[in-house]
Amino acid sequence: MSIVDELGSVGIKDVKKVYHNLDYDELYKHEIDHHEGVLTKSGTVNVDTGIFTGRSPKDKYFVKQPPSEKYIAWGDINHPISKEIFDKLFEKAKKELSEKELYVQDAFCGASKNSKKSIRVISEIAWQAHFVKNMFIRPTSDELKNFKPDFTLFVASKTTNEEWKEQGLNSEVFVVFNIEENVAVIGGTWYGGEIKKGVFSMMNYWLPLEGKLGMHCSANIGNDDDVALFFGLSGTGKTTLSTDPNRALIGDDEHGWDDEGVFNFEGGCYAKVINLDKDSEPEIYEAIKRDALLENVVVDENGEVDYNDKSKTENTRVSYPIYHIKNYCTTLQAGHPKNIIFLTADAFGVLPPVSKLTKEQAMYYFLSGYTAKVAGTERGITEPVATFSSCFGEPFLPLHPTVYAKLLGEKIDKHNVNVYLVNTGWSGGAYGVGKRMSIKATRSCINGILNGSINSAEFETLPVFNLSVPKELDGVDKNILNPRNSWKDKEAYDKTRDKLAKMFIENFKKFITKESNYSSYGPQL
Repeated sequence: MSIVDELGSVGIKDVKKVYHNLDYDELYKHEIDHHEGVLTKSGTVNVDTGIFTGRSPKDKYFVKQPPSEKYIAWGDINHPISKEIFDKLFEKAKKELSEKELYVQDAFCGASKNSKKSIRVISEIAWQAHFVKNMFIRPTSDELKNFKPDFTLFVASKTTNEEWKEQGLNSEVFVVFNIEENVAVIGGTWYGGEIKKGVFSMMNYWLPLEGKLGMHCSANIGNDDDVALFFGLSGTGKTTLSTDPNRALIGDDEHGWDDEGVFNFEGGCYAKVINLDKDSEPEIYEAIKRDALLENVVVDENGEVDYNDKSKTENTRVSYPIYHIKNYCTTLQAGHPKNIIFLTADAFGVLPPVSKLTKEQAMYYFLSGYTAKVAGTERGITEPVATFSSCFGEPFLPLHPTVYAKLLGEKIDKHNVNVYLVNTGWSGGAYGVGKRMSIKATRSCINGILNGSINSAEFETLPVFNLSVPKELDGVDKNILNPRNSWKDKEAYDKTRDKLAKMFIENFKKFITKESNYSSYGPQL
């Protein structure tokens, strides 16, 4: 069956032409000819994703039906939708995609042959096909000959759902999943990240049911085959810190962990570029060249990009194939990790730059998934706001967070993994008083973990949070290792510390059960 006939069989009618698995040069030509973006001096096209410059988590729904309904953790993250409403939204998308020229891009998600899934993305926009080609694993020509998708994503950005109020939905935007039919549909938003995170969410559904762990983390590997994982929410430094000239990058955002080891879900990177600096982040800066794709950056009439301009959004992005990074792991997979690093950007200035966790503390901080938003990043935020996102990626977890935590704990035990908490946020005071931890200082903390020198340091235990911190570490000012020492006003530190501790304690109450209770390994007041 031809691809046009396949589309017709699902209800996409009278397709004018299908551009199936175009190469980069062809996609580039379509983007320019159709005025989908602006060419920059680097040779990269910059696209504008319209009013949506980030995900729409309140518009994400799963069809509530057996057997998946008994596994999904329904609530604020995973919203239920009826099969009837899903079918109506799918019909809207199919109508939008009918009688058009369409782009169909095939790819793999998952570098492990035992865990990967075949995905197909259908859209009417060339740059979205380009995004898929960048972000997922590109099949060989032989693999494409017999390619059959395990999962299909229909992207109908130009349509909206006018009946959302009557249907009890959140808005005219929809990102809907039918697990049993292996289909997802996106409507009303152009943001590329919805495609990426939609597939990530599905991997996080499938893998744990097979005893495998899906993770929102970056990963790299050293010359001694020592693997490190970097968990963290957006803005904490996952991409920056895992991109290391002395270590091969496995991937910057989404990974699985099966019986063979760690593997990248993706074949590309999706990096934030706000305030991108050539000297601080040279690998990412140099990756922005032809075949990369910029989103929502500000470009002048000469094609010059101003990475410091956040007038469109602070969430400016670039996607690029992972081979744009000079030092990357060509197999996109490796063995079991030696070190796990939880990254947090603590805008309260309370947490130390680095601390070593016990396995039980690791479970606590993994379930907590803490970082903090700073003043000015969102309307109405005038002081730091604590953000708790379980497993450092709760918006992408269809199952209950404890499912992923249990798997992580089992793997930490089985493979004897070291776990650390690293604060890439503020020191010497909260946001507005203290300063952001320098990348140089954070790099030194990471280096101490990876080269093992942190293990020979003398440690002290911080009150309340009971975190074990080194008194000295090569390349780090010892006055910031204990955060209280870096504050001029010690009383203010104590008050802020206790305030944050209360937030942790309150947030963790939802994870306390008769069978499992890690609360004693978190802050104690």
